[in-house]
Amino acid sequence: MKYYLIAGERSGDLHGANLMQALKEKDPQAVMRCWGGDAMQQAGGTLVKHFRDLAFMGFWEVATNIRTIFNLLRFCRKDVLAFQPDVLILIDYPGFNMRMAKFAHQQGIRVFYYISPKLWAWNQSRAKKVKAYVDRMFVILPFEQAFYQQFDYPVDYVGNPLLDAIRHFEPDASFAAQYAAAPVVAVLPGSRRQEVQHILTVMMAVAVHFPAYQFLVAAVDNLPDELYAPARQMDNVHVITHKTYDILHLAQAAIVTSGTATLETALFEVPQVVCYKMSPVTYQIAKRVIQVPYISLVNLIVQEAVIPELIQSALNPERLEEALAAILKDSPQRKQQVEGYQRLKELIGTYRPSEQAATLMLAYLKEQ
Repeated sequence: MKYYLIAGERSGDLHGANLMQALKEKDPQAVMRCWGGDAMQQAGGTLVKHFRDLAFMGFWEVATNIRTIFNLLRFCRKDVLAFQPDVLILIDYPGFNMRMAKFAHQQGIRVFYYISPKLWAWNQSRAKKVKAYVDRMFVILPFEQAFYQQFDYPVDYVGNPLLDAIRHFEPDASFAAQYAAAPVVAVLPGSRRQEVQHILTVMMAVAVHFPAYQFLVAAVDNLPDELYAPARQMDNVHVITHKTYDILHLAQAAIVTSGTATLETALFEVPQVVCYKMSPVTYQIAKRVIQVPYISLVNLIVQEAVIPELIQSALNPERLEEALAAILKDSPQRKQQVEGYQRLKELIGTYRPSEQAATLMLAYLKEQ
Protein backbone atom coordinates (compact mmCIF):
# COMPACT_ATOMS: atom_id res chain seq x y z
CA MET A 1 0.00 0.00 0.00
CA LYS A 2 0.94 3.65 -0.35
CA TYR A 3 1.17 5.74 2.81
CA TYR A 4 1.53 9.52 3.10
CA LEU A 5 2.54 10.66 6.62
CA ILE A 6 2.77 14.19 8.03
CA ALA A 7 4.65 15.08 11.24
CA GLY A 8 5.53 18.67 12.01
CA GLU A 9 8.01 18.46 14.87
CA ARG A 10 10.83 16.41 16.38
CA SER A 11 8.72 14.14 18.60
CA GLY A 12 6.36 13.41 15.70
CA ASP A 13 9.36 12.47 13.57
CA LEU A 14 10.50 9.93 16.18
CA HIS A 15 7.05 8.39 16.63
CA GLY A 16 6.35 8.49 12.90
CA ALA A 17 9.57 6.59 12.20
CA ASN A 18 8.67 3.86 14.69
CA LEU A 19 5.20 3.58 13.16
CA MET A 20 6.67 3.37 9.66
CA GLN A 21 8.98 0.55 10.70
CA ALA A 22 6.05 -1.35 12.22
CA LEU A 23 3.95 -0.83 9.08
CA LYS A 24 6.78 -2.07 6.85
CA GLU A 25 7.15 -5.23 8.94
CA LYS A 26 3.48 -5.99 8.34
CA ASP A 27 3.36 -4.64 4.78
CA PRO A 28 6.73 -5.29 3.09
CA GLN A 29 5.51 -3.68 -0.15
CA ALA A 30 4.72 -0.40 1.59
CA VAL A 31 5.62 2.81 -0.26
CA MET A 32 5.91 5.82 2.03
CA ARG A 33 6.11 9.54 1.42
CA CYS A 34 6.40 11.88 4.39
CA TRP A 35 6.78 15.25 6.00
CA GLY A 36 8.95 14.82 9.09
CA GLY A 37 12.65 14.57 9.73
CA ASP A 38 15.77 12.45 9.62
CA ALA A 39 14.23 9.56 11.57
CA MET A 40 11.30 9.15 9.17
CA GLN A 41 13.65 9.38 6.21
CA GLN A 42 15.90 6.71 7.71
CA ALA A 43 12.82 4.54 8.26
CA GLY A 44 12.38 4.40 4.50
CA GLY A 45 10.14 7.35 3.71
CA THR A 46 10.71 9.77 0.86
CA LEU A 47 11.09 13.03 2.78
CA VAL A 48 9.18 15.93 1.20
CA LYS A 49 9.61 18.62 3.88
CA HIS A 50 11.70 18.68 7.06
CA PHE A 51 10.05 19.67 10.33
CA ARG A 52 12.62 22.41 10.86
CA ASP A 53 10.67 24.36 8.20
CA LEU A 54 7.33 23.76 9.92
CA ALA A 55 7.82 24.40 13.64
CA PHE A 56 5.61 27.43 14.32
CA MET A 57 4.12 27.55 17.82
CA GLY A 58 1.89 29.98 19.68
CA PHE A 59 -0.94 32.18 18.44
CA TRP A 60 1.26 35.20 17.71
CA GLU A 61 3.99 33.15 16.02
CA VAL A 62 1.49 31.38 13.76
CA ALA A 63 -0.19 34.67 12.84
CA THR A 64 3.10 36.27 11.79
CA ASN A 65 3.99 33.27 9.60
CA ILE A 66 0.54 32.71 8.11
CA ARG A 67 1.60 33.27 4.49
CA THR A 68 4.35 30.66 4.78
CA ILE A 69 1.94 28.19 6.36
CA PHE A 70 -0.65 28.62 3.60
CA ASN A 71 2.03 28.16 0.94
CA LEU A 72 3.07 24.92 2.63
CA LEU A 73 -0.55 23.74 2.74
CA ARG A 74 -0.99 24.49 -0.95
CA PHE A 75 2.15 22.54 -1.80
CA CYS A 76 1.14 19.62 0.43
CA ARG A 77 -2.29 19.29 -1.17
CA LYS A 78 -0.75 19.09 -4.64
CA ASP A 79 1.81 16.55 -3.48
CA VAL A 80 -0.81 14.31 -1.86
CA LEU A 81 -2.94 14.35 -4.99
CA ALA A 82 0.06 13.50 -7.16
CA PHE A 83 1.03 10.57 -4.90
CA GLN A 84 -2.54 9.22 -4.50
CA PRO A 85 -1.96 7.33 -1.22
CA ASP A 86 -4.20 4.60 0.12
CA VAL A 87 -4.21 6.50 3.40
CA LEU A 88 -3.06 9.83 4.80
CA ILE A 89 -1.59 9.33 8.29
CA LEU A 90 -1.45 12.52 10.36
CA ILE A 91 0.77 12.76 13.43
CA ASP A 92 -0.21 15.47 15.96
CA TYR A 93 0.64 18.98 14.51
CA PRO A 94 -3.06 19.98 14.58
CA GLY A 95 -3.26 23.39 12.90
CA PHE A 96 -1.76 22.06 9.68
CA ASN A 97 -2.94 18.47 9.87
CA MET A 98 -6.61 19.20 10.50
CA ARG A 99 -6.68 21.25 7.31
CA MET A 100 -5.08 18.34 5.49
CA ALA A 101 -7.63 15.95 7.03
CA LYS A 102 -10.50 18.01 5.60
CA PHE A 103 -8.85 18.21 2.20
CA ALA A 104 -8.07 14.49 1.98
CA HIS A 105 -11.59 13.59 3.14
CA GLN A 106 -13.06 15.78 0.38
CA GLN A 107 -10.82 14.00 -2.15
CA GLY A 108 -11.99 10.56 -1.04
CA ILE A 109 -8.63 9.66 0.57
CA ARG A 110 -8.84 7.74 3.84
CA VAL A 111 -7.52 9.66 6.86
CA PHE A 112 -5.94 8.15 9.97
CA TYR A 113 -4.75 10.31 12.87
CA TYR A 114 -1.97 8.98 15.10
CA ILE A 115 -1.44 11.06 18.28
CA SER A 116 -4.54 13.16 18.71
CA PRO A 117 -4.49 16.94 18.69
CA LYS A 118 -4.89 18.18 22.26
CA LEU A 119 -8.50 19.16 21.71
CA TRP A 120 -9.29 18.48 25.35
CA ALA A 121 -7.07 21.43 26.32
CA TRP A 122 -9.01 24.13 24.50
CA ASN A 123 -11.88 24.55 22.01
CA GLN A 124 -13.15 21.04 22.62
CA SER A 125 -15.86 21.41 20.00
CA ARG A 126 -13.17 20.81 17.36
CA ALA A 127 -13.72 17.12 18.11
CA LYS A 128 -16.73 17.40 15.79
CA LYS A 129 -14.36 18.20 12.92
CA VAL A 130 -12.24 15.19 13.80
CA LYS A 131 -15.35 13.03 13.69
CA ALA A 132 -16.30 14.50 10.29
CA TYR A 133 -12.91 14.25 8.56
CA VAL A 134 -10.88 11.50 10.26
CA ASP A 135 -11.76 7.88 9.54
CA ARG A 136 -9.80 6.44 12.46
CA MET A 137 -8.13 8.07 15.46
CA PHE A 138 -5.35 6.35 17.43
CA VAL A 139 -4.82 8.05 20.79
CA ILE A 140 -1.83 7.83 23.11
CA LEU A 141 -3.13 9.27 26.38
CA PRO A 142 -5.45 7.07 28.46
CA PHE A 143 -8.04 9.79 29.18
CA GLU A 144 -8.53 10.61 25.48
CA GLN A 145 -10.89 7.69 24.85
CA ALA A 146 -13.37 9.06 27.39
CA PHE A 147 -12.98 12.56 25.92
CA TYR A 148 -13.94 11.44 22.40
CA GLN A 149 -16.73 9.26 23.72
CA GLN A 150 -18.53 12.48 24.70
CA PHE A 151 -18.86 13.13 20.98
CA ASP A 152 -19.95 9.58 20.16
CA TYR A 153 -16.67 9.02 18.34
CA PRO A 154 -14.93 5.71 19.14
CA VAL A 155 -11.12 5.85 19.08
CA ASP A 156 -8.36 3.30 19.69
CA TYR A 157 -5.97 3.71 22.64
CA VAL A 158 -2.68 2.15 21.52
CA GLY A 159 -0.42 3.13 24.41
CA ASN A 160 2.11 5.95 24.42
CA PRO A 161 4.81 5.80 21.70
CA LEU A 162 7.42 6.96 24.18
CA LEU A 163 7.23 3.42 25.55
CA ASP A 164 8.67 2.19 22.25
CA ALA A 165 11.36 4.86 22.15
CA ILE A 166 12.51 4.16 25.70
CA ARG A 167 12.30 0.40 25.21
CA HIS A 168 14.73 0.69 22.29
CA PHE A 169 17.16 2.90 24.22
CA GLU A 170 20.55 1.45 25.10
CA PRO A 171 22.72 3.59 27.43
CA ASP A 172 26.07 4.74 26.07
CA ALA A 173 28.71 3.50 28.53
CA SER A 174 31.34 5.92 27.26
CA PHE A 175 28.94 8.85 27.76
CA ALA A 176 28.25 7.76 31.33
CA ALA A 177 31.97 7.49 32.03
CA GLN A 178 32.60 10.95 30.59
CA TYR A 179 30.17 12.59 33.03
CA ALA A 180 30.76 10.42 36.08
CA ALA A 181 32.69 13.07 38.04
CA ALA A 182 29.67 14.89 39.51
CA PRO A 183 25.92 14.34 39.88
CA VAL A 184 23.83 15.44 36.90
CA VAL A 185 20.89 17.79 36.49
CA ALA A 186 19.22 17.34 33.09
CA VAL A 187 18.17 20.53 31.31
CA LEU A 188 15.58 20.01 28.55
CA PRO A 189 14.78 23.46 27.10
CA GLY A 190 12.59 22.26 24.23
CA SER A 191 12.99 21.66 20.51
CA ARG A 192 11.48 24.87 19.15
CA ARG A 193 13.22 28.21 18.73
CA GLN A 194 10.60 30.15 20.69
CA GLU A 195 10.82 27.76 23.65
CA VAL A 196 14.59 27.98 23.92
CA GLN A 197 14.58 31.77 23.50
CA HIS A 198 12.04 32.29 26.29
CA ILE A 199 13.22 29.68 28.77
CA LEU A 200 16.90 28.71 28.57
CA THR A 201 18.28 31.91 30.14
CA VAL A 202 16.12 31.40 33.25
CA MET A 203 17.11 27.74 33.44
CA MET A 204 20.79 28.66 33.30
CA ALA A 205 20.48 31.32 35.97
CA VAL A 206 20.08 28.59 38.62
CA ALA A 207 23.17 26.56 37.66
CA VAL A 208 25.53 28.91 39.52
CA HIS A 209 23.76 28.06 42.79
CA PHE A 210 24.52 24.34 42.44
CA PRO A 211 28.30 24.18 41.78
CA ALA A 212 28.53 20.53 42.92
CA TYR A 213 26.27 19.47 40.03
CA GLN A 214 26.79 19.21 36.29
CA PHE A 215 23.97 20.73 34.23
CA LEU A 216 23.70 18.83 30.94
CA VAL A 217 21.65 20.71 28.35
CA ALA A 218 19.89 18.50 25.79
CA ALA A 219 20.31 20.49 22.57
CA VAL A 220 18.69 19.75 19.21
CA ASP A 221 20.40 20.09 15.85
CA ASN A 222 17.44 21.70 14.07
CA LEU A 223 18.07 24.93 16.01
CA PRO A 224 20.98 27.34 15.47
CA ASP A 225 23.88 26.88 17.85
CA GLU A 226 23.80 30.51 19.03
CA LEU A 227 20.49 29.88 20.83
CA TYR A 228 22.46 27.88 23.38
CA ALA A 229 24.93 30.70 24.07
CA PRO A 230 23.57 31.35 27.62
CA ALA A 231 24.52 27.79 28.53
CA ARG A 232 28.07 27.93 27.19
CA GLN A 233 29.29 30.60 29.59
CA MET A 234 29.28 28.50 32.76
CA ASP A 235 31.85 26.04 34.08
CA ASN A 236 29.38 23.43 35.33
CA VAL A 237 27.16 23.45 32.21
CA HIS A 238 27.62 21.32 29.09
CA VAL A 239 25.56 21.57 25.90
CA ILE A 240 25.09 18.15 24.30
CA THR A 241 23.25 17.21 21.10
CA HIS A 242 21.49 13.89 20.34
CA LYS A 243 21.90 12.50 23.87
CA THR A 244 18.64 13.33 25.66
CA TYR A 245 18.01 9.79 26.90
CA ASP A 246 21.62 9.32 27.99
CA ILE A 247 21.34 12.56 29.95
CA LEU A 248 18.10 11.45 31.60
CA HIS A 249 19.62 8.04 32.33
CA LEU A 250 22.30 9.78 34.46
CA ALA A 251 20.22 12.57 35.95
CA GLN A 252 19.27 12.96 39.61
CA ALA A 253 16.79 15.69 38.72
CA ALA A 254 15.68 17.72 35.71
CA ILE A 255 14.33 21.10 34.68
CA VAL A 256 12.10 20.60 31.67
CA THR A 257 10.16 22.70 29.20
CA SER A 258 6.53 21.57 29.14
CA GLY A 259 5.73 19.11 26.38
CA THR A 260 6.58 15.52 25.51
CA ALA A 261 9.83 15.82 27.47
CA THR A 262 7.96 15.94 30.79
CA LEU A 263 6.55 12.48 30.11
CA GLU A 264 9.92 11.15 28.93
CA THR A 265 11.53 12.43 32.12
CA ALA A 266 8.85 10.75 34.22
CA LEU A 267 9.24 7.42 32.44
CA PHE A 268 12.96 7.58 33.32
CA GLU A 269 11.78 8.23 36.90
CA VAL A 270 13.74 11.48 37.19
CA PRO A 271 12.18 14.09 39.54
CA GLN A 272 11.59 17.32 37.63
CA VAL A 273 10.45 20.92 37.61
CA VAL A 274 8.33 21.90 34.60
CA CYS A 275 8.93 25.30 33.03
CA TYR A 276 6.98 27.25 30.45
CA LYS A 277 7.07 30.80 29.14
CA MET A 278 5.69 32.22 25.90
CA SER A 279 5.29 35.60 24.25
CA PRO A 280 3.03 37.97 26.22
CA VAL A 281 0.42 38.05 23.45
CA THR A 282 0.28 34.28 23.17
CA TYR A 283 0.07 33.91 26.95
CA GLN A 284 -2.85 36.33 27.29
CA ILE A 285 -4.78 34.44 24.62
CA ALA A 286 -3.88 31.00 26.01
CA LYS A 287 -4.89 32.01 29.55
CA ARG A 288 -8.40 32.69 28.31
CA VAL A 289 -8.94 29.55 26.24
CA ILE A 290 -7.05 26.73 27.99
CA GLN A 291 -9.54 24.37 29.60
CA VAL A 292 -7.30 22.05 31.65
CA PRO A 293 -5.86 22.55 35.16
CA TYR A 294 -2.25 21.57 34.29
CA ILE A 295 0.17 22.04 31.41
CA SER A 296 2.39 18.98 31.91
CA LEU A 297 1.36 15.59 30.54
CA VAL A 298 2.38 13.92 33.79
CA ASN A 299 -0.08 15.93 35.88
CA LEU A 300 -2.80 15.67 33.25
CA ILE A 301 -2.60 11.87 33.10
CA VAL A 302 -2.43 11.33 36.85
CA GLN A 303 -4.94 14.17 37.37
CA GLU A 304 -3.08 15.74 40.27
CA ALA A 305 -0.06 18.01 40.81
CA VAL A 306 2.65 15.35 40.86
CA ILE A 307 5.32 17.73 39.53
CA PRO A 308 5.62 21.52 40.05
CA GLU A 309 4.79 23.79 37.11
CA LEU A 310 6.37 27.24 36.81
CA ILE A 311 4.51 29.20 34.15
CA GLN A 312 5.14 32.68 32.72
CA SER A 313 5.86 35.17 35.56
CA ALA A 314 6.23 32.28 38.04
CA LEU A 315 9.19 31.08 35.99
CA ASN A 316 11.97 33.14 37.50
CA PRO A 317 15.41 32.19 38.86
CA GLU A 318 14.37 32.39 42.51
CA ARG A 319 11.34 30.11 42.17
CA LEU A 320 13.20 27.67 39.94
CA GLU A 321 16.16 27.47 42.33
CA GLU A 322 13.83 26.74 45.24
CA ALA A 323 11.89 24.04 43.35
CA LEU A 324 15.06 22.35 42.07
CA ALA A 325 16.72 22.35 45.50
CA ALA A 326 13.69 20.58 46.95
CA ILE A 327 13.92 17.60 44.58
CA LEU A 328 17.71 17.21 44.69
CA LYS A 329 17.54 16.01 48.28
CA ASP A 330 15.59 13.24 50.00
CA SER A 331 12.45 15.29 50.57
CA PRO A 332 8.67 14.90 50.60
CA GLN A 333 8.58 16.60 47.19
CA ARG A 334 10.98 14.05 45.68
CA LYS A 335 9.10 11.14 47.27
CA GLN A 336 5.78 12.49 45.96
CA GLN A 337 7.09 12.57 42.42
CA VAL A 338 8.52 9.04 42.52
CA GLU A 339 5.21 7.70 43.84
CA GLY A 340 3.30 9.67 41.22
CA TYR A 341 5.45 8.20 38.46
CA GLN A 342 4.40 4.69 39.49
CA ARG A 343 0.73 5.66 39.19
CA LEU A 344 1.51 7.23 35.81
CA LYS A 345 3.05 4.00 34.50
CA GLU A 346 0.05 1.98 35.66
CA LEU A 347 -2.30 4.32 33.79
CA ILE A 348 -0.27 4.28 30.56
CA GLY A 349 0.01 0.49 30.50
CA THR A 350 2.60 -1.81 28.91
CA TYR A 351 1.58 -1.59 25.25
CA ARG A 352 3.86 -1.74 22.21
CA PRO A 353 2.25 1.32 20.62
CA SER A 354 3.82 1.35 17.15
CA GLU A 355 3.06 -2.32 16.60
CA GLN A 356 -0.46 -1.94 18.01
CA ALA A 357 -1.21 1.08 15.82
CA ALA A 358 0.21 -0.56 12.68
CA THR A 359 -1.82 -3.73 13.25
CA LEU A 360 -5.05 -1.77 13.65
CA MET A 361 -4.33 0.50 10.68
CA LEU A 362 -3.81 -2.41 8.31
CA ALA A 363 -6.92 -4.15 9.61
CA TYR A 364 -9.01 -1.02 9.00
CA LEU A 365 -7.51 -0.51 5.54
CA LYS A 366 -8.45 -4.06 4.55
CA GLU A 367 -12.06 -3.42 5.55
CA GLN A 368 -12.66 -1.11 2.59
